[in-house]
Amino acid sequence: HVQLVESGGGSVQSGGSLRLSCVASGETYCVGWFRQAPGKEREEIATIDPDGTRYADSVKGRFTLSEDVAAHTTYLQMNNLKSEDSAMYYCAAGYSDYGQCSFEYADWGQGTQVTVS
Repeated sequence: HVQLVESGGGSVQSGGSLRLSCVASGETYCVGWFRQAPGKEREEIATIDPDGTRYADSVKGRFTLSEDVAAHTTYLQMNNLKSEDSAMYYCAAGYSDYGQCSFEYADWGQGTQVTVS
């Protein structure tokens, strides 16, 4: 298991940008970013694993996920933010399930709030 710490959230105007960071205490197989707004289900928005990165349609073209492997850190660059992006953002460290990234038994960070007005 690893511990995860997110940072970088805050309040920004529509059209603005934020960069979230997720620092893990050790190596990870894959890392995903999720978000959850009040009254809504948790949404997986971006994941990085040995096969590359993938994004939810809701953020594709606006968000970019990158990683510094040596620092056990992933970054979520969020551009052209919209009010509907307002949510608590979480990163999670997934595990290999026969070579596929699985978050079924993931380790989670405490979350960082993003508010877009």
